[in-house]
Amino acid sequence: MLAGPVGVAGTVLRGFFSLLRRIRHPRPIHSRGLVLAGQATWMRDGAPSGIDWIDDVGEKPLEVTARLSRGIGLPDTLPDVLGLAIRFHLDDGRPADVLLAATGIGFPSRFVLVPRRSATGATFGSLLPYRSARGPVLICARSVPARAFPADLGSLRRSLEQQPWHVRLYHSEPTGTWHPFAEVLLRPAAEQDSAQLRFDPVGHPLPGSTIYPWVRRVRQPSYRAAQRATPG
Repeated sequence: MLAGPVGVAGTVLRGFFSLLRRIRHPRPIHSRGLVLAGQATWMRDGAPSGIDWIDDVGEKPLEVTARLSRGIGLPDTLPDVLGLAIRFHLDDGRPADVLLAATGIGFPSRFVLVPRRSATGATFGSLLPYRSARGPVLICARSVPARAFPADLGSLRRSLEQQPWHVRLYHSEPTGTWHPFAEVLLRPAAEQDSAQLRFDPVGHPLPGSTIYPWVRRVRQPSYRAAQRATPG
């Protein structure tokens, strides 16, 4: 049984997502998304994070699958909590998943969700930290250079077909400076968005990192409730 404030938070979130899933099946949140594909190239001479996956610069780019989505599913004319999920296809065939959401970039705003109409100027942050040999690590993604994006996903697909989305990945301590470590180029994928495309940062962790037990207790109950095959 989960105990303490962390356990209570996990239980409350699980109940919320279970209820929401009855209303919005099969995805209670981030129901509308655009599937993207591309490559990630690591930057040399970056600041160390303590996570092998970040610090070990590979000789060749990694293939990635990503999904940009609108969290609540509000009309495109309204701000929404945008999500960016990225799956890195590792050389050994395993996936490594990162889930990011639109947040602030400073402290404490990097722990606050920031609704936006489009990805223009957005910072996508991990909110919850990874556990590394050096301590807690956050990850974020930002467009490079700044670029205006359409709010509706259909127009965004057409825009990215003409020019790929250039995203830079950063790592930081919870209150520290952001350090760049990788560049990602994303284009619309041939794959269409579907409920079968699922990203799982707990089941598909970053090599060299672990999940803090309190993070797992907060995240996993609601994550399982959101991804059950049938409501109930």
